[in-house]
Amino acid sequence: MLRTELSIDMPAIPGSPPVRWRISDGLVSYDDAVATMEAEVGRIADGTADELVWLVEHPPLYTAGTSANAADLIDPDRFPVHATGRGGEYTYHGPGQRVAYVMLDLKRRRQDVRAYVAALEEVIIRTLDSMNVRGERREDRVGVWVRRPERPPLPDGTVAEDKIAAIGIRLRRWVSFHGLAINVEPDLSHFGGIVPCGISQYGVTSLVDLGLPVMMADVDMRLKDAFESVFGETALEA
Repeated sequence: MLRTELSIDMPAIPGSPPVRWRISDGLVSYDDAVATMEAEVGRIADGTADELVWLVEHPPLYTAGTSANAADLIDPDRFPVHATGRGGEYTYHGPGQRVAYVMLDLKRRRQDVRAYVAALEEVIIRTLDSMNVRGERREDRVGVWVRRPERPPLPDGTVAEDKIAAIGIRLRRWVSFHGLAINVEPDLSHFGGIVPCGISQYGVTSLVDLGLPVMMADVDMRLKDAFESVFGETALEA
Protein backbone atom coordinates (compact mmCIF):
# COMPACT_ATOMS: atom_id res chain seq x y z
CA MET A 1 0.00 0.00 0.00
CA LEU A 2 1.29 3.48 -0.87
CA ARG A 3 1.81 6.02 1.90
CA THR A 4 -0.77 8.23 0.21
CA GLU A 5 -3.31 5.43 0.72
CA LEU A 6 -2.65 4.98 4.43
CA SER A 7 -4.97 6.38 7.07
CA ILE A 8 -3.06 9.20 8.75
CA ASP A 9 -5.36 9.87 11.71
CA MET A 10 -3.50 8.80 14.85
CA PRO A 11 -5.45 10.01 17.89
CA ALA A 12 -4.58 8.64 21.31
CA ILE A 13 -6.89 6.21 23.05
CA PRO A 14 -9.83 7.89 24.85
CA GLY A 15 -8.91 9.37 28.21
CA SER A 16 -5.28 10.08 27.27
CA PRO A 17 -3.89 13.42 28.48
CA PRO A 18 -2.99 16.13 25.96
CA VAL A 19 0.42 16.04 24.33
CA ARG A 20 2.77 18.50 26.02
CA TRP A 21 3.82 21.27 23.61
CA ARG A 22 7.20 22.83 24.45
CA ILE A 23 8.97 25.67 22.63
CA SER A 24 12.59 26.51 23.47
CA ASP A 25 14.00 29.96 22.86
CA GLY A 26 17.52 30.44 21.54
CA LEU A 27 19.70 27.75 20.02
CA VAL A 28 19.72 24.30 21.64
CA SER A 29 22.87 22.20 21.31
CA TYR A 30 22.33 18.89 19.57
CA ASP A 31 23.88 16.86 22.39
CA ASP A 32 21.58 18.53 24.93
CA ALA A 33 18.59 17.83 22.69
CA VAL A 34 19.44 14.13 22.41
CA ALA A 35 19.98 13.83 26.17
CA THR A 36 16.62 15.47 26.83
CA MET A 37 14.87 13.24 24.32
CA GLU A 38 16.42 10.11 25.82
CA ALA A 39 15.18 11.08 29.28
CA GLU A 40 11.71 12.07 28.11
CA VAL A 41 11.25 8.92 26.01
CA GLY A 42 12.17 6.77 29.01
CA ARG A 43 9.58 8.48 31.19
CA ILE A 44 6.90 8.31 28.50
CA ALA A 45 7.56 4.60 27.97
CA ASP A 46 7.36 4.01 31.74
CA GLY A 47 4.07 5.87 31.92
CA THR A 48 5.45 8.56 34.24
CA ALA A 49 5.29 11.43 31.73
CA ASP A 50 2.84 12.55 29.09
CA GLU A 51 3.71 12.61 25.40
CA LEU A 52 5.72 15.59 24.18
CA VAL A 53 6.40 17.70 21.09
CA TRP A 54 9.46 19.91 21.55
CA LEU A 55 10.21 22.76 19.13
CA VAL A 56 13.83 23.91 18.88
CA GLU A 57 16.40 25.58 16.68
CA HIS A 58 19.99 24.34 16.56
CA PRO A 59 23.30 26.01 15.80
CA PRO A 60 24.64 24.96 12.37
CA LEU A 61 25.43 21.23 12.32
CA TYR A 62 25.10 18.06 10.29
CA THR A 63 23.58 14.80 11.53
CA ALA A 64 24.21 11.34 10.13
CA GLY A 65 21.35 8.87 10.30
CA THR A 66 21.67 5.11 10.36
CA SER A 67 21.78 4.90 6.54
CA ALA A 68 24.31 7.71 6.01
CA ASN A 69 26.90 7.20 3.26
CA ALA A 70 30.27 8.74 4.10
CA ALA A 71 30.61 9.93 0.49
CA ASP A 72 27.60 12.21 1.03
CA LEU A 73 29.52 14.29 3.59
CA ILE A 74 31.11 16.69 1.11
CA ASP A 75 32.65 19.17 3.59
CA PRO A 76 33.29 17.34 6.88
CA ASP A 77 35.08 20.32 8.46
CA ARG A 78 32.40 22.92 7.79
CA PHE A 79 30.17 22.23 10.80
CA PRO A 80 30.11 19.67 13.64
CA VAL A 81 28.87 16.25 12.52
CA HIS A 82 26.74 14.21 14.93
CA ALA A 83 26.06 10.50 14.48
CA THR A 84 22.46 9.83 15.47
CA GLY A 85 20.25 6.80 15.86
CA ARG A 86 17.41 8.14 13.75
CA GLY A 87 16.64 6.65 10.37
CA GLY A 88 17.78 8.34 7.19
CA GLU A 89 21.03 9.82 5.91
CA TYR A 90 22.79 13.18 6.29
CA THR A 91 20.80 16.28 7.07
CA TYR A 92 21.49 19.84 8.15
CA HIS A 93 20.09 21.71 11.14
CA GLY A 94 20.62 25.36 11.85
CA PRO A 95 19.10 28.73 12.73
CA GLY A 96 15.94 29.51 10.81
CA GLN A 97 14.90 25.87 10.63
CA ARG A 98 12.10 24.68 12.90
CA VAL A 99 12.90 21.28 14.33
CA ALA A 100 10.05 19.44 16.04
CA TYR A 101 11.08 16.50 18.21
CA VAL A 102 7.99 14.31 18.43
CA MET A 103 7.80 11.90 21.36
CA LEU A 104 4.59 9.91 21.11
CA ASP A 105 3.59 6.55 22.59
CA LEU A 106 2.39 4.62 19.57
CA LYS A 107 0.98 1.93 21.86
CA ARG A 108 -1.66 4.54 22.74
CA ARG A 109 -2.22 5.26 19.04
CA ARG A 110 -1.29 2.85 16.23
CA GLN A 111 1.72 0.56 16.18
CA ASP A 112 2.32 1.20 12.49
CA VAL A 113 5.61 2.87 11.55
CA ARG A 114 4.67 3.64 7.92
CA ALA A 115 1.39 5.21 8.99
CA TYR A 116 3.25 7.26 11.60
CA VAL A 117 5.69 8.61 9.00
CA ALA A 118 2.78 9.41 6.68
CA ALA A 119 1.06 11.20 9.58
CA LEU A 120 4.14 13.38 10.19
CA GLU A 121 4.24 14.18 6.49
CA GLU A 122 0.57 15.13 6.69
CA VAL A 123 1.26 17.51 9.58
CA ILE A 124 3.87 19.27 7.43
CA ILE A 125 1.61 19.31 4.36
CA ARG A 126 -1.26 20.85 6.35
CA THR A 127 1.09 23.40 7.92
CA LEU A 128 2.31 24.47 4.49
CA ASP A 129 -1.21 24.46 3.06
CA SER A 130 -2.27 27.00 5.69
CA MET A 131 0.31 29.33 4.07
CA ASN A 132 -0.80 28.53 0.52
CA VAL A 133 2.23 26.34 -0.18
CA ARG A 134 1.55 22.96 -1.76
CA GLY A 135 3.74 20.32 -0.16
CA GLU A 136 3.71 16.82 -1.61
CA ARG A 137 4.78 13.30 -0.67
CA ARG A 138 6.97 11.15 -2.87
CA GLU A 139 6.78 7.38 -2.44
CA ASP A 140 10.50 6.94 -3.10
CA ARG A 141 11.60 9.86 -0.90
CA VAL A 142 10.58 10.52 2.70
CA GLY A 143 9.91 14.16 3.52
CA VAL A 144 7.86 16.90 1.89
CA TRP A 145 8.58 18.44 -1.51
CA VAL A 146 7.48 21.47 -3.53
CA ARG A 147 7.39 21.75 -7.30
CA ARG A 148 9.48 24.53 -8.89
CA PRO A 149 8.04 25.00 -12.39
CA GLU A 150 9.94 28.28 -12.76
CA ARG A 151 13.21 26.32 -12.74
CA PRO A 152 14.66 24.32 -15.66
CA PRO A 153 13.17 20.81 -15.79
CA LEU A 154 15.09 17.77 -14.61
CA PRO A 155 17.10 15.74 -17.16
CA ASP A 156 14.17 13.33 -17.58
CA GLY A 157 11.88 16.24 -18.44
CA THR A 158 9.94 16.26 -15.17
CA VAL A 159 9.31 19.42 -13.18
CA ALA A 160 12.11 20.50 -10.83
CA GLU A 161 11.42 19.88 -7.14
CA ASP A 162 12.95 21.10 -3.89
CA LYS A 163 12.77 19.61 -0.43
CA ILE A 164 11.25 21.89 2.18
CA ALA A 165 10.96 19.52 5.13
CA ALA A 166 12.76 16.42 6.35
CA ILE A 167 11.65 13.55 8.57
CA GLY A 168 13.79 11.14 10.56
CA ILE A 169 12.46 8.98 13.38
CA ARG A 170 13.47 6.35 15.86
CA LEU A 171 11.32 4.17 18.11
CA ARG A 172 12.09 2.78 21.53
CA ARG A 173 9.52 0.59 23.23
CA TRP A 174 7.09 2.03 20.66
CA VAL A 175 7.78 5.59 21.78
CA SER A 176 8.91 7.82 18.94
CA PHE A 177 11.67 10.38 19.01
CA HIS A 178 13.57 12.65 16.65
CA GLY A 179 10.94 13.94 14.23
CA LEU A 180 10.71 16.61 11.54
CA ALA A 181 12.40 19.79 10.35
CA ILE A 182 10.77 22.57 8.31
CA ASN A 183 12.94 25.09 6.50
CA VAL A 184 11.58 28.50 7.43
CA GLU A 185 14.56 30.80 6.82
CA PRO A 186 17.81 28.84 7.16
CA ASP A 187 20.96 29.70 5.21
CA LEU A 188 20.38 27.34 2.29
CA SER A 189 24.07 27.46 1.34
CA HIS A 190 24.76 25.45 4.50
CA PHE A 191 23.15 22.41 2.85
CA GLY A 192 26.05 22.47 0.36
CA GLY A 193 28.34 20.57 2.72
CA ILE A 194 26.28 17.38 2.37
CA VAL A 195 24.13 15.51 -0.09
CA PRO A 196 20.88 16.08 1.82
CA CYS A 197 19.24 12.74 2.62
CA GLY A 198 21.46 11.14 -0.04
CA ILE A 199 19.48 12.72 -2.89
CA SER A 200 21.58 14.79 -5.28
CA GLN A 201 19.20 15.44 -8.18
CA TYR A 202 16.85 17.71 -6.22
CA GLY A 203 17.33 21.02 -4.43
CA VAL A 204 16.44 22.42 -1.03
CA THR A 205 14.14 25.36 -0.38
CA SER A 206 12.52 27.27 2.47
CA LEU A 207 9.40 29.30 3.07
CA VAL A 208 11.34 32.54 2.69
CA ASP A 209 13.03 31.23 -0.47
CA LEU A 210 9.52 30.63 -1.85
CA GLY A 211 8.66 34.28 -1.20
CA LEU A 212 6.94 33.95 2.19
CA PRO A 213 8.59 36.23 4.79
CA VAL A 214 6.98 34.44 7.73
CA MET A 215 7.99 34.58 11.36
CA MET A 216 8.90 31.43 13.27
CA ALA A 217 6.11 32.08 15.79
CA ASP A 218 3.55 32.07 12.98
CA VAL A 219 4.88 28.77 11.65
CA ASP A 220 4.74 27.34 15.18
CA MET A 221 1.08 28.28 15.54
CA ARG A 222 0.20 26.68 12.22
CA LEU A 223 2.27 23.60 13.02
CA LYS A 224 0.43 23.16 16.31
CA ASP A 225 -2.96 23.39 14.61
CA ALA A 226 -1.91 20.87 11.95
CA PHE A 227 -0.50 18.49 14.57
CA GLU A 228 -3.73 18.58 16.56
CA SER A 229 -5.76 17.81 13.43
CA VAL A 230 -3.83 14.56 12.99
CA PHE A 231 -2.76 13.49 16.50
CA GLY A 232 -5.17 15.24 18.85
CA GLU A 233 -5.10 17.75 21.68
CA THR A 234 -1.96 19.48 22.94
CA ALA A 235 -1.25 21.58 26.03
CA LEU A 236 1.33 24.36 25.94
CA GLU A 237 3.94 24.03 28.66
CA ALA A 238 4.50 27.12 30.82
